[in-house]
Amino acid sequence: MATANTADRLINDDAGSRRDRPFHFPSSRKLRHLQGVSIRNLVVNPPSRSRGKPIDDEDIPNSLQSPSKILARETNRSLNQSRSFSDLKSSPLSGNQNVCTEQRLSLRQARRQSTLPWNDPDPQMRQSKLEDITRSRMANTWFSIHCEGIDEPVYVSEVVEDAMNPNFRAFDLNFCGPLVSRLDYLTLRLWVKTARMDDYMVLVELQLHFQSLQFLGRSLDSFHQPLPANSVLFHFPDGVYTNLTDIPPVRTPLPAPNSKSSATAVSTSSYDALMRLANLDECIQDALITREKLESQINSILEKNQHAVHTTGEASRAKDKLTLTRNAVSGERKQLRLANKRKEELIASIKSRKEAMEHGTRNREAVRSHLPDARTKLGSSMKLLDQNTEGTKGQIRRISEDILDIYPIEPIRDKPLAFTIAGMALPNSNFTDVDRDAVAAALGYTAHLVYLLSFYLSIPVPYPITPYLSNSLIHDPVSTSLPQRTYPLHPVNVQYRFEYGVFLLNKDIEFLLNKQGLRVLDIRHTLPNLKYLLYVLTARSSELPARKAGGIRGLLPGRLTPSLSRRGSEDSVVYGETVNPRRGLSPMSTSNGEIALNKRKKPIASIPSGSASFGVA
Repeated sequence: MATANTADRLINDDAGSRRDRPFHFPSSRKLRHLQGVSIRNLVVNPPSRSRGKPIDDEDIPNSLQSPSKILARETNRSLNQSRSFSDLKSSPLSGNQNVCTEQRLSLRQARRQSTLPWNDPDPQMRQSKLEDITRSRMANTWFSIHCEGIDEPVYVSEVVEDAMNPNFRAFDLNFCGPLVSRLDYLTLRLWVKTARMDDYMVLVELQLHFQSLQFLGRSLDSFHQPLPANSVLFHFPDGVYTNLTDIPPVRTPLPAPNSKSSATAVSTSSYDALMRLANLDECIQDALITREKLESQINSILEKNQHAVHTTGEASRAKDKLTLTRNAVSGERKQLRLANKRKEELIASIKSRKEAMEHGTRNREAVRSHLPDARTKLGSSMKLLDQNTEGTKGQIRRISEDILDIYPIEPIRDKPLAFTIAGMALPNSNFTDVDRDAVAAALGYTAHLVYLLSFYLSIPVPYPITPYLSNSLIHDPVSTSLPQRTYPLHPVNVQYRFEYGVFLLNKDIEFLLNKQGLRVLDIRHTLPNLKYLLYVLTARSSELPARKAGGIRGLLPGRLTPSLSRRGSEDSVVYGETVNPRRGLSPMSTSNGEIALNKRKKPIASIPSGSASFGVA
C-alpha cells in the first residue's frame, strides 16, 4: 500500500510534472536501451523486534506496571526506517490509558531519555555500537539479468563491496544479439552478502516489463523524493526509471478501428515497401548468421593451429626481446664509454691537483724557512710604521699651524659665530647686503684652505675645488640631474648657482670633519667648522717637530738650503727667502681678487694651485 501511495504521489506531484518527459514511448523501451542499474536504500535484515516495547524492559516480563514505565515505553519505543510517503508504524499504548494529565505533568521529570544507551562515558563502547550498526547495514552486492527461454544469465555485474546505495558499472546488451536486445522484459536478481553471512543470497528477484517503469528524471540530482527500501533504478539514455508498484503492467489495448469509414484516406506502406523491409531484415539476419559462422570457423582454425600461433607469438616476442636487449647493450656501452671518459678526466684532474699541492707544499716550506727573518723584519717595520705615524701626526700638526698662520681665522667681537679669515669677514650662508668683493676674497681664502687641508691630510673631497682666490670654482661630479657641473665660489648674477657652490664647500668641510671623527652641528657655519677642524688638528700634547729644510723640487737646483736647525713653524723658506707669518692683512682688495699686503711686510710668493706638493730635500 505504501509503494502504491508513493507511485500515486509521484504521478500527481507538481514537481514531477515540471520534469522533462522521457524520449522513448513505453512500448519502445528495449533491453538494448538499458545502460545501467543501481540500488537505493539497501536493507538486508529487516528489524524483527516487537514495536512499542522498551529495550530495558525486554528482559523483565514480570515487572510492575507503573505510570513512569508507561510513559517511558511511550517515549523509548523504537522507530521504523523511514519509507517513502508512508507514516511511521503506530504502536498501541500498553498500559493504563486513563492516566490523568496532572499525573503526567508530575512525572515528566522522571521520564527516561531515548538516548540513554548512547550516554555511555566510554567512547570505545559507542564506537563499537556504531561499527555494529554499520556492519549490519553494509553488504556486498551484485546482480544478474535473466531472460525467458535462456538458461544462463545474459549479464552478470561486478561486486560492489560495503555499500548501502551501490552504483554498478554501465553495460551494453547489444552484444547478446537481437534475440535478447529486442526484448522489453527481464528478470533481475539482486545478490547480497553481509559480514555475518557465509555465502551470497538472493535479496530481490524482480520480474518486470519496461512499460511498467516510472520516469524519475534525467538524473538522480533532480529527484528529491524519498525512495522505498531496496529500490532498483534503471538507467536509460533518456533518464532514470524505477518500479514503484507491485501491480503487473496493464497494457491498454489499441482502440478498435471505427466502423465508419473516414472521409480522408490514411496513408500506409505499400506491399512492395513491406516486402523490401522484410527482405532487408532477412539479409541482415543472414549477414549476422554468416558472421557467426565465420567467427566459429576462425576460432576452429586458430584452435587447430594453436601450436603454430603460439610459436609465431613466441618468435615475435623473442624478436622484440632481442631488439630491446640490443638497445640496452648499446645504451650500456655508451654509458661505459662516458664513464671511462669521465674517469680519465677525473684522473687528469686529480693529477693536476696533486702537482699543484706538491708545488704549494714546496712554496710553503720555502716561505716557512724565510718566516723567522720575515717576523724580524715585521717587528722592525711595525716600529718604523709607528714612528712614521707619530711623525706624520706631528707634521700634520706643524702644517696645520703653518696654514693657520697663513690664513688666520679670528672671531668678530660682539658677534657670536662670526669669524674672519685673513681679516676678511665671511657670513654663515647669508649673503644679503654684503660686499661682493670681500665675500669673494674670503671664499677664495676658504677654498684654498680647504684644498690644502685635503691635500696634506690625504683625504680627497667629494666635490673638487679649483682655488683661484676670488674667482675660485667648485665641481659637483656626484649629482646626476644637474645641467652644469661647475659652480662659482664668488657672487654672480645667478644667485642660486653661487649659493649651491657655497653649499658644496660646506659639504667638503663636513666631509673633512667626519674623517677626523668629528660631528658637525650645522654645515652652514663655514668658518666656525673650519676653525674647529684646525683647532683639533693643532691640539697635540707632543712637542712640535722641526721642519726639514728644503724648497720646491725642481726649482733653482744647486741653491744652498738654509740650516737644518729651525726654531719653529714661523720660519719658512721659499727660494731661500724668509716668509713672515700673516697676521692682520689689509682688507683692501683689487678688482682681480688679489689682496694688497701691508707695505711693511714682504708679499708672499703666489703658489700655483696645481703644484701644492712640497718636496723634502
